Amino acid sequence: MVERTGSVFVLSVLAALMALGMVGCGAATPAVESPTAQATAVPATQAASVVPQRGGPGGSGTFASVAPTYQDLAYADVSPTQKLDLYIPSAGSGPFPVVVMVHGGGFMMGDKADGTGLTGVDQLLDRGYAVASINYRLSGEATYPAQINDAKAAVRFLRANAGKYNLNPDKIGAWGASAGGNLVALLGTTCGVAELEGADLGNADQSSCVQAVVDWFGPINFSAMDEQFSQSGLGPANHNQADSPESRLFGQSIARVPDRVKAANTETYITADDPPFFIQHGTADSQVPTQQSVDFAARLKPAIGANVILELLQGAGHADPAFTTPENVAKVLDFLDSALKSK
Repeated sequence: MVERTGSVFVLSVLAALMALGMVGCGAATPAVESPTAQATAVPATQAASVVPQRGGPGGSGTFASVAPTYQDLAYADVSPTQKLDLYIPSAGSGPFPVVVMVHGGGFMMGDKADGTGLTGVDQLLDRGYAVASINYRLSGEATYPAQINDAKAAVRFLRANAGKYNLNPDKIGAWGASAGGNLVALLGTTCGVAELEGADLGNADQSSCVQAVVDWFGPINFSAMDEQFSQSGLGPANHNQADSPESRLFGQSIARVPDRVKAANTETYITADDPPFFIQHGTADSQVPTQQSVDFAARLKPAIGANVILELLQGAGHADPAFTTPENVAKVLDFLDSALKSK
């Protein structure tokens, strides 16, 4: 049992859209602790190309300056989407702790090679972390819970192949933004939740637990988003509409499927053995209400106490450059060090 402790090809239009808001779903202030389908079976090759690394770590913090060590590793074979890129540090002997990066895009778009999913890769490599940037089935291909099933399958794949890639199977963290923030938060709270496991995707004998979570402005409680925006006036109260990213995730308006929406709410699964969480959200976010993270952290705190940290970045919008400054990325890495290297 795992202990629960605390290529590169960029679609310019897509990257621009995601940089502008990552499709729904500033300066930083001091830390504030809160008192928040089915796909057609398509065989996927298990072969992966080994890509020589270009240069060394030390990029801007948004895009990796090195190519993946292993590109397009298939972690499941239901969809060709189920692939990940694996970056291995060029220095150090390992086994290396792993950070799973999960891209945003409103569950509708995005890619493991986009800059939005590669924040901090160079710095992670430099600190001795392996990085797995994953793709998952988007809402146009499969409805919920396919996305969390895929994320869990990717974690199980990494554990099953830890020896092959010189990874530490007991030290796996997850970092995601926007829709990716939702999925990493779910990874953090749903360890052992069989109905979300997607065990048929492979490596069912492995755990999908993670030992640390970095959630950047992820939507948590979809059904509360419209009310929160109505109260704050910061964004449109249109998330219950049938064409919203959240409704597309379920194939119909979220107002029509309250039970399924509750099952997708990360707060539903909070327990005392959840891993440490570092949550950041901008106070001027017009895509995902800031209150989503405030409420989530407030519900985590009674369960895991000081292992949840919430920071609100004053004046920062959705996917704001304030998140990817060297100073803020270093803060995230310090958190990961405390959770994944302290024991």
